Amino acid sequence: MADIEQHVSLTRPEFSKPVKVLIVVAPYYGDIAAQLIAGATAEILAAGGQVEQVEVPGALEIPTAVGIAERLSKFDGYVALGCVIRGETSHYDTVCNDSSRGLTLLGLQGLCIGNGILTVENMAQAEERADPAKQNKGASVPFLAHKFKVSSNFMVSHTKPSFSKRAISKSWHPASSGVTERRLIK
Repeated sequence: MADIEQHVSLTRPEFSKPVKVLIVVAPYYGDIAAQLIAGATAEILAAGGQVEQVEVPGALEIPTAVGIAERLSKFDGYVALGCVIRGETSHYDTVCNDSSRGLTLLGLQGLCIGNGILTVENMAQAEERADPAKQNKGASVPFLAHKFKVSSNFMVSHTKPSFSKRAISKSWHPASSGVTERRLIK
């Protein structure tokens, strides 16, 4: 394993009003999850945000929980935390790919999500990345959600809407394997 001496850190964002962030965590590896949660919570609070937390059984359930929370509550951003360690089967690849894909699809729909699901080869790598005295990945993830929030606010305020009698919108539906198209006629 190569030693990583230096990491680039994003600056802590500032907001005109408090942001409400939901941490969705899969605490399968309890000690790792606790370190990730501590780092993420400290950064959100330091930026003046409010934190709520929900636990799910595993990393595969994180995107579903984020999607449900977005429909039922009003959060400004989401932080996904968990750890997937390679085992003896291909299940590792499925969990890593599908949890990441689910979060990416939600992000493409406009949700501000920081993905802090560690995907590692062994427990030593997980401990290195989660430890607040080392890489402290839990603390860096809220910055992603915050930066997306700042960026999306900027893009919305600098985009001119265009209207027509017939608008076509594309949306992702969890029951489908891709993009569905629906036409809205006014």
